[in-house]
Amino acid sequence: MVFDLLPSRVVLLYDEWLKLADPRTEDWPLMASPMPQTLIVIAYIYFVTTLGPRLMENRKPFDLKNAMIVYNFSIVGFSIYMIYEYLMSGWANGYSYRCDLVDYSSNPLAVRMAWTCWLYYFSKFIEMLDTIFFVLRKKTSQVTFLHVFHHSIMPFTWWFGVKFSAGGMGTFHAMLNCCVHVLMYSYYAVCAMGPAYQKYLWWKKYMTTIQLVQFVMVTVHIGQFAFMKDCPYKFPVLLYIVGLYGLIFLVLFLNFWYHAYTKGKRLPKVEQNSKALQNGNGAHHANGVHHSNGVAEAATNGIFYGTTNRVSNGCHHGNGVHHSNRVANGCHRGNGFHKKEK
Repeated sequence: MVFDLLPSRVVLLYDEWLKLADPRTEDWPLMASPMPQTLIVIAYIYFVTTLGPRLMENRKPFDLKNAMIVYNFSIVGFSIYMIYEYLMSGWANGYSYRCDLVDYSSNPLAVRMAWTCWLYYFSKFIEMLDTIFFVLRKKTSQVTFLHVFHHSIMPFTWWFGVKFSAGGMGTFHAMLNCCVHVLMYSYYAVCAMGPAYQKYLWWKKYMTTIQLVQFVMVTVHIGQFAFMKDCPYKFPVLLYIVGLYGLIFLVLFLNFWYHAYTKGKRLPKVEQNSKALQNGNGAHHANGVHHSNGVAEAATNGIFYGTTNRVSNGCHHGNGVHHSNRVANGCHRGNGFHKKEK
């Protein structure tokens, strides 16, 4: 009897819950119901884990160099546009960076902020191409659980954000993430252009620091909500989700930083040579290729630890979290940070 009543109670609860939604976004694409995005996510998971690898099993990998260059630069342009819209609709136009509430009115600035939130939500579907490129290039080892989980869960979390809280202090992390995407996807695009352009990637060594700063800023900004005595944010649970997300990644990055730098796994080459000689380990060679545990600089959409091989003056491409062994003067690209053999 209880189980018979359960479906009807769930429906009633769902109906009551939707009454609290932002009416401005109700008729926007994909926002009327979570079902369309659920179907898209299911299709995405099925393709990248089952159908795609099966179709590519007896085929040669696609050469997607030009497509990936266009794709990555497109993400850069889209991210710049969203940064501008976030700034103009609030973060550089009235927001205090403290208790910034969602404006649910039809004020043009408030609607502009809500629409920018929807654009960010929609960008999560575009970024699913990261994984699809992996599959079409037969880089299936890079289609990790965490990578797929991240790309699958982001549309769901942001559907709730746009549906109930399109604006306010909960959007700060999205604007920051767009800033990081400008740098990361620029790096990926230049990598895809080939070894001749790697001289323009001198700034890649700052990628880890940029990521770490991002998560610190997100955690601090959202964390201040817990200490505010009077901040009537309508749906604080969404802030807690953002805060938890930022905190988890902050902890993972601090661990990443500790093992990479504090424990000396990315010491300068001179010091590495010295230690190798002291330990009687002649694994370090004159061509810069050596055997030691290192940590990659890049990270955006997920976290993964693993290994692959990277060739001198070569360029490994791929939008996603993956394993890599690093070889001198190579160019690595992937949405995620990882351990690699350096």
